[in-house]
Amino acid sequence: MWRRFLLIVGLALFPLSASHAVLEIQITKGVSTAVPVAIVPFAWQVQGPVPNTDVAAVIGADLTRSGRFKAIPVKSMLEKPSEASAINFTNWRILAVNDLVIGRIKPAGNGNYQVEFQLFNVYTGQQLLGLSVLTTPQGLRWTAHKISDLIYQKLTGQRGAFATRIAYVEVSGKAGKDSHYALVVADSDGANPQTIFDSNEPIMSPAWSPDGKYLTYVSFENQRPAIYWQNIYTGRRELLSERPGLNSAPAFSPDGRSIALVLSSSPGNPDIYVMNLSTHALRRITHSDAIDTEPVWSPDGHSLYFTSDRGGSPQIYKLSLNGGKPQRITFDGSYNAQARISPDGQILAMVHRESGQLHIAVMNLSTGSLLTLTNGDLDKSPSFAPNGSMIIYEATYHNQGVLEEVSVDGQVHERLSESQSGVSLHAPVWGPFLSQ
Repeated sequence: MWRRFLLIVGLALFPLSASHAVLEIQITKGVSTAVPVAIVPFAWQVQGPVPNTDVAAVIGADLTRSGRFKAIPVKSMLEKPSEASAINFTNWRILAVNDLVIGRIKPAGNGNYQVEFQLFNVYTGQQLLGLSVLTTPQGLRWTAHKISDLIYQKLTGQRGAFATRIAYVEVSGKAGKDSHYALVVADSDGANPQTIFDSNEPIMSPAWSPDGKYLTYVSFENQRPAIYWQNIYTGRRELLSERPGLNSAPAFSPDGRSIALVLSSSPGNPDIYVMNLSTHALRRITHSDAIDTEPVWSPDGHSLYFTSDRGGSPQIYKLSLNGGKPQRITFDGSYNAQARISPDGQILAMVHRESGQLHIAVMNLSTGSLLTLTNGDLDKSPSFAPNGSMIIYEATYHNQGVLEEVSVDGQVHERLSESQSGVSLHAPVWGPFLSQ
């Protein structure tokens, strides 16, 4: 039997205030070899009005955003089957479509839906995937993202990251005292944005816990930097550090039991520490008169990468938590900072300066080769998707802060911008895979 049952529930966040406008997505550069796919509108077989969420449209947009596929327009389709027996594969071969997705939404009792879908290879007529997903009305869009993940993995062999979340800082109002800051969590495509925390003072450096339940960040709400962590589902919030001087750049360890952070070991001198989240006990990691900042954990949790000017200019170093001397990692150029490590530990993303401008670049840690991915004036805050295929970062477009995404090979570029004028987006971080 072709059906396998999955249970998808709505993942409700803790809404502090009214939701924001959905981010607008613009693909600014795509892959010329993107594979044409057809996502036929799913048949609505439930009594009552059709929901606002168009499952097929969400799936098509997800696959197109990946840069690996291009969903054909619905108006180009010669037929719109919802059952396998109704498919005329010749019609799809005429359109040069490689893969075809059909589906239907049925009642499942207690107000829930059963979403059935099938994936076919158009040229062989073979069914590649067929699943039935139980979901709620509120979880319909999330279910569409999960289906996108399953299709993407079947066609590419790589796990999809559409059913994940991003967090970012939204700044509105006039610069200065009239600015308002909000820490926002949204779906990976910018949909369903919700405020987790807001303030009239700056919010900086959000970072996800490995289980996707917590965010840690820096808040200036008491007129000085302090590090908090917060449960995004319950809203529970806890102060982690408000020591004299610096409290900055928190980063969760891979096991979620500790954070790395930057504190002032002496007046004005930043050093890196590790805090046990259960006891709040601190362990000092770097001992230098230089500026050591922006720590990030290696995937195995045994080392930290960080930015330091101990060599005369900002560069990225690696230090084992078992001891030893820091090892310099970057040598290309006079400025490399904000290190991020791919989930497989093989690629280092960073902010790299060329000709006075800041770009996002990646380094192969095995070969040391450097590839510049972006060409903006002030690109910063890179963050890997949990499958390692894309990087989200902060950029400037028409004098407004926007979020942009780039594939790790530099071939695909997308822009996520706020539709409201006077609103800027900063410090994006891509969340982990979720268990639900």
